[in-house]
Amino acid sequence: MPTTRTDDLILVSVDDHIIEPPDLFVGHIAPEYLKQAPQLVRTDEGTDVWEFGGRRVENSALNAIAGRPKEEFGLEPQGLDEIRPGCYDVNERVKDMSAGGVLASMNFPSFPGFAARLFATDDEDFSLALVRAYNDWHIDEWCASHPGRFIPMALPVIWNAELCAQEVRRVAAKGCHSLTFTENPAALGYPSFHSEFWDPLWRALCDTDTVLSIHLGSSGRLSIPALDSPADVMMTLQPMNIQSAAADLIWSRVTKEYPSIKVALSEGGTGWIPYFLERIDRVYELHSPWTLQDFDGLLPSEVFRRNFLTCFIVDDLGIELRHRIGVENMAWECDYPHSDSTWPTAPEQLMEQFVRCDVGDNEIAAMTHETAMRWYNFDPFSHIDRASATVGALRASVSGHDISIKPRSNRQIAPDEKIEQFRKRARAAIEAGIAS
Repeated sequence: MPTTRTDDLILVSVDDHIIEPPDLFVGHIAPEYLKQAPQLVRTDEGTDVWEFGGRRVENSALNAIAGRPKEEFGLEPQGLDEIRPGCYDVNERVKDMSAGGVLASMNFPSFPGFAARLFATDDEDFSLALVRAYNDWHIDEWCASHPGRFIPMALPVIWNAELCAQEVRRVAAKGCHSLTFTENPAALGYPSFHSEFWDPLWRALCDTDTVLSIHLGSSGRLSIPALDSPADVMMTLQPMNIQSAAADLIWSRVTKEYPSIKVALSEGGTGWIPYFLERIDRVYELHSPWTLQDFDGLLPSEVFRRNFLTCFIVDDLGIELRHRIGVENMAWECDYPHSDSTWPTAPEQLMEQFVRCDVGDNEIAAMTHETAMRWYNFDPFSHIDRASATVGALRASVSGHDISIKPRSNRQIAPDEKIEQFRKRARAAIEAGIAS
């Protein structure tokens, strides 16, 4: 039974999300490109959308429902005025983090997509300028404004592996060791993980000790049997995409030829991993004589534990089976401000899981912050002393900060209309092949 108290936890989340502010390109992109860059505009209907290249990226605040009642979860925010300021204002974000007991957070992008495919235009110089401007804003402005509170993450140059490798090296020099990437590049029209196309990127990741951070849903393919399936079906099946990515990478040449590569699987949970490891070892035992798979004396499960990080929000089964997964392969995530998030009561819910599963103090420390710090070359304690980094100390530092659950939408929509809107978004994502 753990002796750690809830207030003594130190929480580092390896998966949260930014809703980008309107001025993110200002001061970070060359003046000649500024007018061409994406612009956040308000439509006549009162909706905030990003306009870029003749397109509208609907719903700039997708699924940003932190602090709203569950009845509004299916009612997507239509603008910044319907979401918590902490979604897009870094100073408010840090207050929300502290009020929720979270020391540090790694933030995935929103409107560009997890692989920044939106920025792939016919003008490669302009496209590269967009990626670099976003990365500079994220690292030099968002993260640097509160040292020790954010693990920086970079967008990839998804259309050019050599340029992507150069960007990895450039941002690593700034202290960024995380690259958001797609779970299936082939689904986006690029070469697969099995192609030599990506070799410059794999080398750069290994050379700079940068993590390939793969978020579920980043291929634009949604796990849904039929377009008229209930919304619950897609939400239930969402983690399946990340399992496919894990299998694809395990059996690829990537983990064999680049044995030091680090891959993080975000928002896919951990309860499925024991069976997955059992299955890949069974496949290897039965079929490697004819498929010619060779892991240089290792089992596929050992390669997984060497190269992969997994994360969980609420996952009793995964925590209970932690020794079959590998405690050192598990990290916690908050998923703020999305609907799966446990903010602002994450510490309490997390501690309840640890107690139920009889997790030891050293294992708690590993899963809540130590593993994340090691994987991402992140040291918050060079900026913040440990005594000030605990759940109790962080909450005390923002005493009175409003974290109450309250309605934020002025729209009244019937449940069946909410479901139809959800299906419409699902159809659009499937047809466009764009991760949302």
